[in-house]
Amino acid sequence: MSGAGAGREEQRHTRLRAGHGGSMSPPPTREDRFRALYAELRPQLLRFVHRRHAATGTAAAEDVVADAFLVMWRRLEQAPTGLEDVRAWAYGITRNVLLNQARGQRRHLALSVRLAEHHDRDEKFRSEASSEADGVVNRVDLTRAWQRLSAVHQEALSLVVFDGLDSSRAASVLGISAVAFRLRLSRARRALRLHLDHPPLTSRRPSADPAFRSIP
Repeated sequence: MSGAGAGREEQRHTRLRAGHGGSMSPPPTREDRFRALYAELRPQLLRFVHRRHAATGTAAAEDVVADAFLVMWRRLEQAPTGLEDVRAWAYGITRNVLLNQARGQRRHLALSVRLAEHHDRDEKFRSEASSEADGVVNRVDLTRAWQRLSAVHQEALSLVVFDGLDSSRAASVLGISAVAFRLRLSRARRALRLHLDHPPLTSRRPSADPAFRSIP
């Protein structure tokens, strides 16, 4: 009866869980747990890499994810049990692999998902375009505003908007406290709003605009 009532989501949790198996089946081996983790997270991690490096080709992204899974295999006993916590843990490892490969370079995040359609608890990013032409203009403005953000602010927004993490899990990806992440996210939103409200003059480079230097 309990098996009939359990849904697919519970089955996914069970596959990823490090706990014991049912009474009629042996407990999952280390290899079983890793295979389940790989099957569940590999597509998400590939998207995670592509969002952070638009120029990364498929082969390069697969190399990053493969290196991340190698780290996960070595640290499998440290993996949390909940599905969302495992996902945040895997994102954190993949992010560290990216940082190691891109040391000394400024990362570029891809605007592959419409920020304007994302709803967060505190703020809403919307494009209220009244026509298709207006929508195109708004998308261009949003892209330019996004590109003027610092890499730190882009990443904070990306973890919430693109990757769908809450503050505590996004904080764990970055290795900071949830309070520190919420503060960083608030500053990132404020910076994005300012960039949207005050686009740069065509004769002035965005980096030379002093109006936004005060936002940490």
